[in-house]
Amino acid sequence: MQYKRSSALFSEAQQVIPGGVNSPVRAFKGVGGHPVFINSAKGAYLFDEDGNKLIDYINSWGPMILGHAFDPVVDAITATAKKGTSFGAPTVLETEIAQLAVSMVPNIDKIRFVNSGTEACMSAVRLARGYTSREKIIKFAGCYHGHSDSFLIQAGSGAITLGVPNSPGVTAGTAKDTLLADYNNLEQVKAIFEANKDEISCIIIEPVAGNMGCIPPASGFLEGLRSLCDEHNTLLIFDEVMTGFRLAKGGAQELYGVNADIITFGKVIGGGLPVGAFAAREEIMNYLAPIGPVYQAGTLSGNPLAMAAGITMLNELNEKPEIFSSINIKTKRLHLGMQAALIKHNIPHTINRVGSMISVHFSNDPVVDFASASAASGERFNLFFHGLLEHGIYIAPSAFETWFISDALSNEDIDNTIAAVGEIVAAW
Repeated sequence: MQYKRSSALFSEAQQVIPGGVNSPVRAFKGVGGHPVFINSAKGAYLFDEDGNKLIDYINSWGPMILGHAFDPVVDAITATAKKGTSFGAPTVLETEIAQLAVSMVPNIDKIRFVNSGTEACMSAVRLARGYTSREKIIKFAGCYHGHSDSFLIQAGSGAITLGVPNSPGVTAGTAKDTLLADYNNLEQVKAIFEANKDEISCIIIEPVAGNMGCIPPASGFLEGLRSLCDEHNTLLIFDEVMTGFRLAKGGAQELYGVNADIITFGKVIGGGLPVGAFAAREEIMNYLAPIGPVYQAGTLSGNPLAMAAGITMLNELNEKPEIFSSINIKTKRLHLGMQAALIKHNIPHTINRVGSMISVHFSNDPVVDFASASAASGERFNLFFHGLLEHGIYIAPSAFETWFISDALSNEDIDNTIAAVGEIVAAW
């Protein structure tokens, strides 16, 4: 396939946009080459500036559960736009989607809308600190909660070390309050609590990790975190920006039967428009301004276009729960087909899957945390990525990202993908 126009467009973009992209992973640095510039999308497919049709396994990093340009969502956005695109004042749409979300998600009474997952996670941690009057947080290596300073921390040399910034511009003062643990390592979390008695405000975690590939929680891990938080009067935050309304109507809380204290959302809740949200029980949410002392605000929060898109998307998922079974079955079909192709050609691999999230790691060892994800072959993943792209199949341009399946995918699309995987690895 030809990508000459995309190459030219990337060169042009680099003159006026840092790195030529507005989010770093899009630059293809993890896999080499240049990004594909997209012109349009419909259903399961992307159409790029070179005229190629691509089967899409990114789906705007998750929200397009029902496929791109889903007609009811487009109609809702169009009708709302004709009334005005932003008011900076309350609308009925905000209440409507809040009522809908609260009815679908376990263990929440109130929700506040923001403009991105980063903003939702940042606000959730601020709320947890204000509610508990404590400053420290625990996060997990490899879990991404946006680019707020508190989250851009890498692990130190030991299990109970203070965080170290891994981006210039993040101060040591901010980093010292972020404590790092390894995903799926409950004993390490226990040790961190013991070393920081009565100082930890919250644990924030992706209940299913999606930023080191798809990594499910080990049996008992989420339950153990819940118990530790109860024991130490610490809040448990589930970052469900990826998993919320995707793994089940009630997200990972429903899927695993574990209640968090604060939940953050993004992606799906806006039907593909820029939206985030955070939610909790009433006594926690009432700590927010204007009725509580914890300040949080946003001029474009509750934007009517985003609210209209979100209402339409959530209504579809709420009224048609069979969608979740359908996309899970399609993801399983993809999983088993790729697995068979990789086994046939003796390619070391591990495939992780939870619901409609899936990732391929070129390692025979289980991938359970950031270290094991990092140990997989990046060279083979890069060959895999570009091989799929040449076959008209678009996956995330990083070995550390989950794939997201949409219900718009046909069995033929999936079988074509499996066949392409077989052809690619047969040549290795």
